Amino acid sequence: MIKSKPFLLENELPWEPLNEGVSRQILGYNVELMMVKVSFEAGAIGALHSHPHSQTSYVASGRFEVEIDGLKRILAAGDGYFIAPDLVHGVKCLEAGVLVDSFSPIREDFLE
Repeated sequence: MIKSKPFLLENELPWEPLNEGVSRQILGYNVELMMVKVSFEAGAIGALHSHPHSQTSYVASGRFEVEIDGLKRILAAGDGYFIAPDLVHGVKCLEAGVLVDSFSPIREDFLE
């Protein structure tokens, strides 16, 4: 069965570099759910993309311009957003920060 360990300590988990100024840390998962922390430097871009997973995200720190299905909003620490499957979305980091993303089902492509 695909699943993470029950306890996941930040200082023991690897960070995976994605593109310039962006890296992710996988926090926990099974086949039905996955949580991922994504760190952004100011000015870094999470390019527009889509996927068949439902996604909800929490802005843990920083400020982001978030685009979902052509709509844009500026979000800051404490805010969140929901992305239905297959909607085009992306972010631009305005002030260095961290997003906590949850996906259903698991993003198996993140484990490859």
